[in-house]
Parts: sequence; C-alpha cells; structure tokens
Amino acid sequence: MTFLPGEEKEIDVQVFAPTKGPLDLYILMDFSNSMADDLDNLKKMGNELASLVEKLSNDYTIGFGKFVDKVIEPQTDMRKSKLEQPWTDSDPPFSFENVIKLTSQVDFFTSELQKERISGNLDAPEGGFDAILQAAVCEKEIGWRPESTHLLVFSTESAFHYEADGVNVLAGILKRNDEQCHLDPSDKYTEANNQDYPSVPTLVRILGEHNIIPVFAVTNHSYTYYKKLQEYFPIAEVGLLQEDSSNILQVMEMAFEVRSIRSKMSVRAEQKPKAFEAQFLTTSGRVADYAQRMIDETPVCKMDPDDKEGTMRVKPTTFAAAVNVEASILCQTCSCEKEAIPNAARCFGHGQLVCGKCQCDDGWLGAFCNCSASTSALDTNQCIGPNMTEPCSGRGDCLECGTCVCYNPDQFEGPFCQYDKTQCHRFGGFLCNDRGSCIMGRCVCAEGWEGSACECPKSTQTCLDSKGGICNGRGECVCGRCKCPDSGIEMTATCEPNFQAQLGVCEATRSCVQCQAWKTGEKKDKEECDKCPFKIILVDELQEREDVLDSCSFRDQDDDCTFHYSVDNPKDPAVQDLVVEVLKKKDCPPASLLWLLPLILFLLLLLALLLLCCWKYCACCKACCATCCRMVGFKEDEYLLRQSLLTSDHLDTPMVRTGPPKGTDVVRWKVTDNVHRPPNHPQVLLKPNPKEMIPFPLSLRLNRLFSENLSRPESRDAEQLRKEVADNLNEVYKQIPGATKIQKSSFRYNNKVYRQDYTIMDTVLSAPRSSYPDIVKLTEKNVQSGSFQDLKVVPGYYTVATDRGAMEFQEGVESLDVHVPLFVKDEDDDKKQLLVEMVDVPLGIAGIAKRFVNITIIKEHASSVFSFLQPNYIYNRGDGVANIPISREIIEDGRTQVTYRTKDSTAKDKKDYVTVEGDLTYGPGETQKTVPVRLLELNEKDGLLEEKQVKQFIMDLSNPRQGAKLGRYPRTTVTIADVPETEKIITINPKSHPGHLGSPGFPKAKATGPRSIRLNWEPPPGSPMGYKVKYWIYGDAEKDAQVLDVKTPYAELTNLYPFCDYEMRVCAYNAMGDGYDTDMVTCQTLEDTPGEPGRLAFNVISPTVTQISWAEPAETNGNITAYEVVYTPIDDEMKPVGAAKKVKIDNPKKRMLLIENLQNAQTYQYKVRAKNSVGWGPFRDATINLASQPARPLSIPIIPDVPIVDAEAGDEYDSYLMYSNEVLKSPGGSKTPSVSGEGGLFGSLCVYYVTARQDPLYWAHVERIAKNFVGVANNSVTKKQNKKDNLIPLSTVSSHGINGETFPSPFINARLSPGIPDTPSRLVFSALGPTALKVSWQEPQCEKDILGYSVLYQLLNGELCHHPGPSAQSFLPVQEPPQPHARCSPFTLSTPSAPGPLVFTALSPDSLQLSWDKPRKPNGEILGYVVTREQLHGGGDLRTFQVNGDSAETSLTVPNLTENVPYKFKVQARTTQGFGPEREGIITIESQDGGRFKTLGNHNGLYLNGWRTAYNSITLIWSDLCSQCTV
Repeated sequence: MTFLPGEEKEIDVQVFAPTKGPLDLYILMDFSNSMADDLDNLKKMGNELASLVEKLSNDYTIGFGKFVDKVIEPQTDMRKSKLEQPWTDSDPPFSFENVIKLTSQVDFFTSELQKERISGNLDAPEGGFDAILQAAVCEKEIGWRPESTHLLVFSTESAFHYEADGVNVLAGILKRNDEQCHLDPSDKYTEANNQDYPSVPTLVRILGEHNIIPVFAVTNHSYTYYKKLQEYFPIAEVGLLQEDSSNILQVMEMAFEVRSIRSKMSVRAEQKPKAFEAQFLTTSGRVADYAQRMIDETPVCKMDPDDKEGTMRVKPTTFAAAVNVEASILCQTCSCEKEAIPNAARCFGHGQLVCGKCQCDDGWLGAFCNCSASTSALDTNQCIGPNMTEPCSGRGDCLECGTCVCYNPDQFEGPFCQYDKTQCHRFGGFLCNDRGSCIMGRCVCAEGWEGSACECPKSTQTCLDSKGGICNGRGECVCGRCKCPDSGIEMTATCEPNFQAQLGVCEATRSCVQCQAWKTGEKKDKEECDKCPFKIILVDELQEREDVLDSCSFRDQDDDCTFHYSVDNPKDPAVQDLVVEVLKKKDCPPASLLWLLPLILFLLLLLALLLLCCWKYCACCKACCATCCRMVGFKEDEYLLRQSLLTSDHLDTPMVRTGPPKGTDVVRWKVTDNVHRPPNHPQVLLKPNPKEMIPFPLSLRLNRLFSENLSRPESRDAEQLRKEVADNLNEVYKQIPGATKIQKSSFRYNNKVYRQDYTIMDTVLSAPRSSYPDIVKLTEKNVQSGSFQDLKVVPGYYTVATDRGAMEFQEGVESLDVHVPLFVKDEDDDKKQLLVEMVDVPLGIAGIAKRFVNITIIKEHASSVFSFLQPNYIYNRGDGVANIPISREIIEDGRTQVTYRTKDSTAKDKKDYVTVEGDLTYGPGETQKTVPVRLLELNEKDGLLEEKQVKQFIMDLSNPRQGAKLGRYPRTTVTIADVPETEKIITINPKSHPGHLGSPGFPKAKATGPRSIRLNWEPPPGSPMGYKVKYWIYGDAEKDAQVLDVKTPYAELTNLYPFCDYEMRVCAYNAMGDGYDTDMVTCQTLEDTPGEPGRLAFNVISPTVTQISWAEPAETNGNITAYEVVYTPIDDEMKPVGAAKKVKIDNPKKRMLLIENLQNAQTYQYKVRAKNSVGWGPFRDATINLASQPARPLSIPIIPDVPIVDAEAGDEYDSYLMYSNEVLKSPGGSKTPSVSGEGGLFGSLCVYYVTARQDPLYWAHVERIAKNFVGVANNSVTKKQNKKDNLIPLSTVSSHGINGETFPSPFINARLSPGIPDTPSRLVFSALGPTALKVSWQEPQCEKDILGYSVLYQLLNGELCHHPGPSAQSFLPVQEPPQPHARCSPFTLSTPSAPGPLVFTALSPDSLQLSWDKPRKPNGEILGYVVTREQLHGGGDLRTFQVNGDSAETSLTVPNLTENVPYKFKVQARTTQGFGPEREGIITIESQDGGRFKTLGNHNGLYLNGWRTAYNSITLIWSDLCSQCTV
C-alpha cells in the first residue's frame, strides 16, 4: 500500500480462534525451599495432569522448567556449604534450568519429574524473569511448535526481581539483558551472573513475539504483585494457589477452559516503520493504517528509506500467522501540493486546503478541521445521546469530536448507534411486514403501504363491496379493512348485511317487521322494536318477486294470519337502510270448523278397526311384507371432517340392511369428488388427457382364508400368493390396450365384515385413462364368474380406482363398512364435498333406501404438522421399550399439542406391551419428541409355541391443537420382534440398533458466495468415520446428486451455479455402513454479474435507421434489472472516429432499441451489456455498416413501448429516450421523425381512422397517418384534415361483432357531449407482410364502459387500391438463434406463463385457423396446449382440443363453426408442473353474400381477421389489392 504523508487507509482483517487446536504447555516452577510441599504435590499429580492436557487438546506436548535466582550475593548464600546444599536434601542453587523438553509422552514427563529436588536462595524475590525470558527465546531447546498455542504456567509464592535490581545491588557490575538464548548443553542458563534481569516491557514484547500466553499461578502472599503485572500483558491470567499448590491443575483448567484464554484476542501491528502508525478501531479486526507527516519535527519524506517503508505484521498476540502489509510513503510532490490554500474556508479557517483535502493546524481535528483537539474533543460524553448512559449506546467506538463508529453497521445506525435495524415493528412475524425497511428506528414503507409496521395498504380495493362502493357506505375503510358500525344485523367484511349467516334475509328481518307492523312477535316490546336497523313501509301492493332482493311470507302465531312483505337494497347509494315494504292486509283463515272434529275422530276409529281385522285374518300379509320389505341404505346422511384431524385417507361409513337377513344382496356404490364445484369451474372444464397413464387401485376378495404369514410381505406364503396373483391378473388384463403389469400387491383381511376371514388382495394396475370403463367391465365379469383364470375369488366384492366398488351382504349380515376414499390433495379447495352414491343391487331382492351420503372436508391452514417418521417400526422385545419418535414440522413457531394413543392389533395390552396415551406439548423451536412404550416378556406358554403369531400394535395421533394438523403418517404400526438366537432382526429405528448411526442433527446451509455454500450440522450419537453430503439443483432428480465425502461436521460446496436453488442431505457412516439421511435442506447461492447478452440482431430500416435486438444472457446469475447499449462510429481499423453514445434501458423486458439519424454510410460498433443487483456484465459487440445491408422495411416490428433513440443526442445517456407508443407524436419542430425511410415515392399515403364506441348514436373520432415502409421520399409526416368528403368507410369493426356501422354526418365532438369516449391514443403499427398490417392503440378515457371500436382506412388520395401489386417478397430480420439455457435458471420450477397473442385466420364460412406464440416464460419443457371453444353469450357445447408439441408458433384448425355467432377461445400451455394461465380471444365469422368471403365496402377480396385481447389490437389482412397501398 502506498501512502501520501498524513493519509489514512483501512483494512478489514477477520480473525478466527481455533476451537481445539495443538497445545504446548510449559510449567515453570519456583524451586526455592518454600516451594518444597508444592513440588511434592505436583509429583503426585502425574495422572491428573495427563487427563487435563488430554481434555484441553487432542494434540498436546508438556514440558517442565525450574528456577531460583542468580547465584551471587545478596540473592544467594555464597558460603561453600550452602552452595553445595542450601537446605537438607536439596540441590545446589541455580538461576534457570530446562528440566523436561516439551514432549507428548506423559509417562516420561512423570518419571523425570520424580527425580527433582528442591533448592534455595536468600532474599524473598526470585529470579523468575530470567527464567521466563529464556523459556521464550530458546524455542528449539524448549521445543515450542510453530502452529500450536503456547501456554506458560509460572508457579511461585514470591515476588520478582526486574531490570536494575542487579545493577543497584552489585554496584553496576551487570550489563543490560541482551534478550538472547544462553542455555548450555545441559539446558542450564549460563549468563545469569553476567547480565541484568529483563524489564517488564521486555517480557511483554518477547512473549508477544513468540506467541506465548503466561498464566501466573501464585499464592496469596504475592497475588497482588502479579495481578498488577497482568495488566501489562495483552493476554494473561492470574490464578490463586493454595499454600501447597494442591489446586494447580484446577488453576490451569480454570484459566484455559472457563475463562477461554485461547479464544481471547489481542491484535497488534509489529515491525512498523517509524513513519507509520496503526490503530485497531473495532473488535472485529478492522485496522486503520496512516502515514505521519512529522516525526520529531522531521518531515517523513526526509527520513531514512528504512523508516519510510517496510512490512507491518498485523496479527493476534498469540498467533504465529499474520497479515503482512507492505507500506511505503509516496513523497513525490503533486502540482496541487504546490498551491496550498492557507486558512481555507472549506477547512473553517483552521487549516490549509491541499489537493482538495484539509491539513489541519495544531489543535484542530476532523475532515474539515472543525473540531478542537482540546480535552473536550476527546471527551466521550459527546458520544452520549439524550436518555443514554453509555457512549455510542455501547454499540460502537467513540472517536474524536463525538463521532461514533458502530461495531456492526449492518445492524446499528444513527449518530449515537442508538437504532437497531432489527427492532422496528413487526406484523405477522415479519419485520415491517416485509413491505418496507427499518431505517432510524421506524419502518419506511414501500409505495402503497403505511402504518407503524407497514401493515396497512393505502388502496381501498380490499374494502370494495359488491356494488363497487367503499364499505357499503356504512363503515370506514381503516388499514385495508372495513370498520362497520354496530347494528342488530350480521354484517359481512364489507359492511353488507350477511343474511346467509342468519338463515336468509327473510328470517333476519321477520321479527322487526312483525313488531313494527302488527306489534306482535319476539320484539313486540317497544324497547326491543326500536333497536331494529330499518323502518317498514306499509303498501297496498307488493312489487314483483323478480324486482326485489327477496319476498317473504310468515304466519303470525298471535292471530294465525299470514303476512307478506318484500326486502330490497336502497336505490340511492346515500341511503344505507334496507327498503322493507309490508302488505297492509293479512291473509287470515276462514271461520272455525270445530264441529267437524267429532266426525273426523269417528272415521279414524272406524279405519283402525278395519286395519285390525285385516291383520287378524290375513296371515299371509305378514309373510308377503317380510319378503318384499328388505332394504339397504347408508346409516348416516352426512359427515363433516376437518383435514387436520384425519388419521386415514379413507372413511368407513356403515351400510345397513333391514328386513329378514336371509339371502344375499350385492350392492354397488361410487363416490364423486368435488361435487361443490360449479359446472363452469376451471378444474371442471379442464379435460384430462385420455392417453395419460393412470395407476388404478384394484381390490379383490380371494377364495382363500387369511393367515398371519400373508401380512408379512417377506414371508414365503405371501411371496407365492403374490406370484400367483400376478400371473393370473396379468393374463386377464392384457386385453386392455396399453395396460402394464400389476404392481404393489398386498394382502389383508377385515374380520368385522365377513363371517369367514377371506383374504382381501390390493394391487395397482397402470393403464391409459380412457381404458377405465373397460377395466370395470372386465373386473365385474370375472368377479361374477368367481375366478381370474386359475385364481379363485369370492363373488360380490371388488373395488376399482377406489371411486366405486361392490359390497356383499351375506346371509345373517346386517351391517357393512364401505371403505370410501377421501381424495385428499394439497390443491383441494378450503371446503370440498364428496358424494357417495348407492348405484344399484345387481344381485338380491333388497331395495335401496338411503341412497346418498355427503362428506364435507374443511382444510385448515396449519401452524404445525405432526407425523410419525414412518408408517411402521420394528422393535426387539428384548429391548424392553419401544421409543417411538413423533416429529413436528414448524410453519409458524409457537406452543402446540397433540394427543397420542396406542391400541391393540395382534399384540395385546398387558400381555405383549403396556398401552399408553397422553398429550405431547411442543415448545417454540421443538421439532421432535419420543414416546416410550414398555414391551413385556413372553410367558412360558407363548414361548413354547412353534407357530408364533406376529405381534403388532397401533399408535395413533389425534386432536392437534393451537392450529396444528396431522401430516403424512398419523398412524404407525409397531411390530414386536421375538428374536431367536439364530436370527437377527434389522430394526428400522436407529436408536434400537447399537452401532447403526442416526441422521446428523440441525443441518444449516448458508450461501458464502455466488458459487459456494457452507453446510453445517451436528454429529449424531456414536462414532462416525465421516459424512456424505449429497447436493443437487432444485428440480433435478435426487439420484443425479453429487456426493462429497468429508471428515468434519461441515462442508464447503464449491463450483456451484450463481443465483441457483440447491437441495442437500447429509448422512454419517461408520464400519456398519451409511446412516440415515437428514431432512432436505435448501439454499440459494448469491447473485453474480450476468454473462454477455445473446448475439445481436439488426433490422435495417434504412441507411440511417436500424433496429437492434438481443437475447437475454444465457447466464443471468440473478434478476436482470437494466441493459446498456453503446454505439460508436469507427474506421476500417476499428478505431473510434466520433464520440460513443450510451443508452440505458431500465426495463429488462425491452431487449430492443430503434436508433435513428445515424451517419449515412458510416460503420458503427454496437455493444450491449446486462446488469443485475451485483453490477454490469461483459459487453456483447457487433460491427455493421447500414449502407451495405439491404433494407427490410416491411418487417419492422414497431411494438408498444420499444425504446427509440436519436443518434444525434448527447454524449452520455440520451436525454431524449422515447418509446414507440409515442410514435407520430414527436414534438413540434423536431428534426427527428417518428419513422423515417428513404427512396423514391413508390406509393401513396393512406389515412387511418380509429374511433371508440360507447353508444350506438355517438362516436368519438380521431385520425392518424402512417407511411408506406416500402419507401417515402420526404421525412415529414402528413396529416389530413378531418372532412366528411375525404372519408370513405370500408369497414367498421367492433369487438362485440357490430358491423356495418356508419358515422353520423357530421361527426359529433366527444368533448362536447358527456359520456362519449375520448380519442384513442398511442397508435402503433407493425407490418406483417406486403399486404398485412397490425395496429394497436391505448384505450381512451370514458365515464362508461367501452362497447367496441371502429377502424376505417382508405388511400390518402381517396382512391381504392384494387389493382395487383408486385410479386410478394419476404424480408425477415436477422433472427437470434436459441441460446443454450444456463445450467441453472434463476427461476424455480413453476407453471408456464400465458401463450402469445391469439391470431385468427378465416378459412371458410364455418372454419378458421387459430395460431399463437410460445409462452415468454415456459418455466420448463412445454408438453402441449389445451384449447377451449365456447359461444360468447352462452348456448352450444364446450369443445376442448389437445395440441401437442413445443414449437415457437403453434396453430390449430377449428371446424364446425356457425356464422354470425361470436366465439370465445382460450389457450393454456402445459408443463410437468401443470397448466399455466389462459390467453383469451373473441372472433366472429360474418355471414357471406355469395362470395368466398364477405365483401367489405363493395370490394372483393377484403376480409376481416379480428379479435379482442388485453392489447386492444386487431389485424387487417387483404389480398389481390395493390401493393403500393399504405395503411
């Protein structure tokens, strides 16, 4: 880095602490006599010391050194006897000795330590500083490893000698410490008596340079000394020893583990040149380097070269690795430095302005020298805001003059770092409702939203009632919702009366009408009647029922008369109350006929006597009635189910039989899904593909008793029966064209239905959808015959496709359960209905009673989903317990509950297991819990049985609460395995099989770049040898995933595609094989700059006008936000000869630009590049000279909103960038025409009229003029005055099929008559061929609905074009070849967009050709299209056409149409993800008058091809006319 004098630069340095890396532990112990008991205790701690270092690190070394003091007076007793043995059983005195070099052999360390004896000295302070320095600088002798953490434990109970102690005591005979290693071959310090002790700063610097962390383990006598010494070291710890050092291991563990000494950071800059200073601004490691101007009043540029440049090492104190910054001073004088402005105003008069930067005078600071350097400038109180107690709110550093630098600018902001960007108001759990940004403590909402949490839309669209008003005029639209006044009638969300909630409008108004009109009924008290929200009107005659909201009639119980009234909405919008008209006269019954009662009673008694005689003497009647009164029917009428509480995808609804139970009855039934949908529902209108392969479920009752072996798929009996079923059924169903072999055969039984346990076989037959009726007939035929080839079946039972089947009532059976499928799907409506119908009784004499059952399923939006992990488990009885996991998928976090319960199957409670039931409560963030079920041992009787029955019990989930629902597996079957000694059961639950690894926990993925993702997880229980990471692109098959083998619980996925969704799974493995996979984890890589756009294509309009287009980059690497086009005039050597022009197109959908007024015969270089949120991508360039290219005037696709630019505009981004919807509206006096060409006058101009129709009698009129693109000499646009004599209407067109309209004469000015539509604007023309032109326009303003449009055209000179033109030529623009799609699209898989606009071409009076373009966003491979045709105003049949293929332009011939009938056509594209939105079009084939096509304007050959779409455009096509015409 190069610095100017006084310049400051910042560097970001990230430092990561090792979690458990290599460790070098060196113990340096005081061997004076007072430490004798301490040494004895340390010798006894060999095993504990080994355990400690193994706990601290897996890669460690340990060493030992001892020290006393200098062997010289007065530190040491110099008498001969004391030099030999200062104390009993001690070694001679010494300064420092390296006893045990750093080693990983703990046993060797312990044995060597036992040999050591204590020594001694005279004075109380010890020479520990000599020992520390030698232990630091003698790296090779001590054995420090470069990449390990260096920990030095210094143990003593005394104070220390430091620099100058030796000089003062020995009268200056010692020199200063040279900081070098002086150990002899026996590892003893040799220069102790020749040089002084090191100073405290020397120790701090030496330990920092050698990356050593000191831990002072001292007793209470010297604790205060070493506590003060700790403050001088960047990182150090002081531990309090007991008097005998018995807790030295606890002190080391406390310092290393509890206080995390290894994770502490002290970042420093070493080896700085004198001309530089370094500051560390934040704890995240950002370094600010700056070059000084003056050093000791000497300018830095005049200093020695070594002081002006060098390498600074930025590193943590305890690390060997560093960031090297090569810094130097740039002393060359710039020209601006020679012209310094003293006391510049920009510098507030306190400094000079040099090269645009303030150089402050002494005593002033800041970028503009506006801050005094007095003590007040450094006062941190300036960084304390109102109502704050800490500088910068405790979230940043306080610099000079009260400037706060926030620690995390991405989270904190404000002058005092007082605002947290994550603490704004939330709505629905989303910060600022995800509709705004948190700025300075408040939500700044996006356009169209407001509120403290951006929760309120400004639009009133959500408050519109059925009439289009706001809240029905009764309430106020607040925050997007209607706030309705309190009234006695239930209101809807838009303050309209909700009569449906009150059983209809009549029932809701009955009591109020009764009390106001007749003073009777429930509200006859005046107090209650006055609360009614409306007032009645008494009339002599009511309006017709069709003219009011509802007509009501009720009987008044007080007088037994009937009163009548009508209810209607008010005609005046300002009136809010209902209009209730009551008929004045009641309908009362005639006079009482009480005298008839005795006669009626006598007749009833006589009838009873006659019936008694018949019963007495007609015994045969009883037998006859018994025979003919047997009935079958459903027991229930309807079911109301909640999807979240369903435990099965079927419902068992009882079917009962009444009457004599003798004989057999077979009942056929069927179920219809989604009966609630109306006939015109899109899903109902959607016709399925008859050739689509459908898996049809098939169930039969075999003429074979069920055994337990058949329930085990792996048993021999089940395998043999499965083969027999497959052989016979495949032979039968091979008659079905396209049918495949059966799959997934299984066997079961239902002991509640039949007196004999026949086996029920379930299988799946895949066949075309159209073959369903044939499958049903063939199945019924073989079931009735009792056999499928050699496979015997019991007649009377079958199920095909699960939506129909047959049930058999055997003799004596009165009730059966019908296994009705519920067809539960994710795309179901919130409230769906099914209808179960009893079809007929093909066998038996029973009649049908209750034929229908209605099933309603309500789908709730769940906050959590509960499910078992799998549908069945196997546990060993010997384990004694079955731990069954229950998972929870969190959609909206919170507290929730679910109920679990076990029940018997073949296993019995208190015999094989102990039943459990209860509630599981999940707190926030909890995703899985386990339910233990106790398994019981077999008794002696069961243990002796050879043919043991498979023991199974069932556990169900039910009653999810707090908005939860049940998921995929609400029921699981648990098999209790009794394992003989010779067998081995492979369990499904990893927890019940020792050694088999479970899935890793809590996988989390985070994108670290455009092409990289970091995946972390927690290791599973056990000892995994490694992990396998599978990752694949979203939408690809998992079997094609890439696999990465790692040994750590994290993985770096690289070489990925930018802005791409990836899916990942992780599993652990060991010697037994792979464990279980985690749940799928998804992550999207970050965006990257886009690739270059597709090849440029040019549509040459003239030598000075061209249209350039390009394709979207093959690798968008994000969402394209803009394009930039640069065009430059160049010479033959590709050198610029003029200024480059730039055009920025902010709409990424407009990949087309029309450039006008280029230099004639000049070669231009064109360059295009794309931009996304990351930045600009590379250019795609092309060079072309328009004069050398043939003009293609007829193929110019001037479409709405194509950018048009003038080549003679400014040098930067064009100031005049208009769009083609402004064509023919260039400002007056502009030298640039909307469309320009050149050449001779080759044809005549035509006038073009477009009017909008609102009323049959009034038309608004406008004229627009376009030029013939074959060639026009002048560059001006001619307009013709609107005169009646010049207008010859050839045809008028209306989207509603109104033809033959003529204009009133004269035209009526639309601006003078209210309600008449305004003039259509923005006419855009697109030539489709020599005789075809497409015109589009913008819908005009009008107070009422537009009924249609009228289009007229004629030659400018008033003559009709009827003579033939030249031979047709097709000039096509240079087409862009299809770009290969990037391997990863920025879009995830979804349905396709709508197809292109529909184009109709009439082929005959009763047929036409329909064509359309491929969807702009197919979002996958287009499999085909569905075209629907219906009459616009109802009637006729709805026809559906299937069109296969994926071509760019697709067409369909539609026959059998009716003249003069408007038809509506809809086209949808289909991919593997389903159908996309519809594209609609309306067309009418007019009646013919003898010619091939209708004659328009008495000229043969001109016919209309029109439609109405969202673009408000039509296409006019004519033939056998003059080619010189221009529309």
